Amino acid sequence: MTYSADLRGKPEWIKLKLPSGPMYTNVKKTLGSLELNTVCKEARCPNLSECWGMGTATIMIMGSICSRGCRFCSVNSGKPGLLDSREPEKVAIAISELGLRYVVITSVCRDDLVDGGADHFAETIRKIRLNCPNTILEALIPDFQGNRDSLNKIVKARPRVISHNIETVARLSSKVRDFRASYKQSLMVLQAINEFDPVIYTKSSLMLGLGETEQEVIETMKDLRSRKVSVLTIGQYLQPSLRHMPVTEYITSEQFDWFAEEARQIGFSYVASGSMVRSSYKAGEFFLKQSG
Repeated sequence: MTYSADLRGKPEWIKLKLPSGPMYTNVKKTLGSLELNTVCKEARCPNLSECWGMGTATIMIMGSICSRGCRFCSVNSGKPGLLDSREPEKVAIAISELGLRYVVITSVCRDDLVDGGADHFAETIRKIRLNCPNTILEALIPDFQGNRDSLNKIVKARPRVISHNIETVARLSSKVRDFRASYKQSLMVLQAINEFDPVIYTKSSLMLGLGETEQEVIETMKDLRSRKVSVLTIGQYLQPSLRHMPVTEYITSEQFDWFAEEARQIGFSYVASGSMVRSSYKAGEFFLKQSG
């Protein structure tokens, strides 16, 4: 099997929808009134219209400026500002007002903080669990520089799912990600979560179209499963701007389907694989089906 690409422009199956609709307006208004950031907007997610239109969003805490500068990510990098001590409460209020059944909380990297912001992240989780007991909560976390104490703070706050994205295959990791991140460190993070609490679901995500080979993708899947990761999302990398890494290949729908089947054979409980799939896209589908 080979990848196909049209490097002169996006292929016909890559289509972005313009944001619209009453639910989109409601999500935008609610999050804006509480001065909350979303990774949907900051990372220019192609599914913003669909997800916000269904009344769901991935809320990004600890500011909109990341201390790292990954070459694939459109979130602004630089010197982050001070933490907002009221943010955990404001996030809980937003989720309650929107009536979300499933929510993803993520953050920028905060290498400027001693614990990487783990205390703040954990407090946000606790506030949500207290104020929105029926909401299923996923924490999409940075690597906290591999600090096990920081990771354990997140685990002890008891989200239903903890996600950490491997992003790409081992060979490309140093080229794609900030120098403070690494393939091995991400695997260690995922393994540590399972060691702290094997009941919590772990999840990770892969971008394709950066020059990886088919066998490297399979090996990455196996590495993730060996760390007991149970949920995997696979999507097409899209270049946010000319200053970011270019797309090497556009992966066809048939190829994404093939990778999904391979992942299921390797043992993942749930796989979402497709051109427009992102880490948080339809994140709650598997869990909401389970809970009815």
